[in-house]
Amino acid sequence: MTRVHRPGEPPYGRGGTFAQLPLVLEAEELAGADVAILGAPTDELVTNRPGARLGPLAIRNADYLWGTSRQNMDVGVDPFETLTVVDHGDEVVPGYPELSHRAIRESVAAILGAGTVPIVLGGDHSIAHPDVGAVAERLHPEPVGLIHFDAHADDAYEEPRLSHGTPLRLLVEEGSLSGEHIVQVGLRGYWPPPSDFEWARSQGFRWYLMDDIYARGVEPVVDEVLQHVVGLPHVFLSVDIDVCDPAFAPGTGTPEPGGLHARELLRPCGGSPQPCPWPASRWSRSRRRSTPRGSPPCSDTGSCSRSCPGWPSAGREDRLGRSAPSSARGARRGCLG
Repeated sequence: MTRVHRPGEPPYGRGGTFAQLPLVLEAEELAGADVAILGAPTDELVTNRPGARLGPLAIRNADYLWGTSRQNMDVGVDPFETLTVVDHGDEVVPGYPELSHRAIRESVAAILGAGTVPIVLGGDHSIAHPDVGAVAERLHPEPVGLIHFDAHADDAYEEPRLSHGTPLRLLVEEGSLSGEHIVQVGLRGYWPPPSDFEWARSQGFRWYLMDDIYARGVEPVVDEVLQHVVGLPHVFLSVDIDVCDPAFAPGTGTPEPGGLHARELLRPCGGSPQPCPWPASRWSRSRRRSTPRGSPPCSDTGSCSRSCPGWPSAGREDRLGRSAPSSARGARRGCLG
């Protein structure tokens, strides 16, 4: 374990690790770590604007604090005091996406083999295939759920098969995930076509359009998402930055107007807020340790409240297969897209 910053050194002086955490590059040295940050700087498989390869570097360099204390007043926890977190560097083979995916999968598997939870920084969303696949393989035969925040479903059938638009299709086809354990949030825009949504419906996918979030609010939608995965022993959270409105993530390669605001994404990904314990009191390390660490993050079939000509319809059933209410505002057609 190597520290790459002096105590009190500001992060803006030079590049470094995530939140100035210790650097651990060898998997055999991960023993005792709760979480490992792994960068996957690859974007050879994008079809639109490139640049996602710079994501891990930008995330690490965005930190404006020094030291490793990160008290979060919304949930009353300092994650770096509660957990032992390290930076595991980057894994990629520049110019060779197939080899990059293999390397990412092997690195995630090695992290899991050390008993550590991986957090992977992309990179384009094709990396969901190797990293989710590695987790599913490690935990087999126990099922793994996927909560997927994205503007796009990423379940297309395309040639070549390896693409930033195909990882969920590949994960289901190879048996890593069951479609009924996949929940998607924030879909909008113009892609993929109705045929891909029809395939997803046949596999048991659930999804929520941005229209659902507009109509109901993000917290009720996320509460419902959690109900879909609450019975699963393991849940993987995947966030494609284009789920956010381009005003909040202008660098994404596939910007779609009308997405989530930053606070709407932070709330479900950060957990249900608890009363702030500062400055009146501070939680002790032992109290934080007593918080269940296996709980799914507050943290995906979608519907809309209007008629959608040309898109496959589920008729008079809602996302959960129940009879849909017929009263005015409550009637929600199982409309895809």
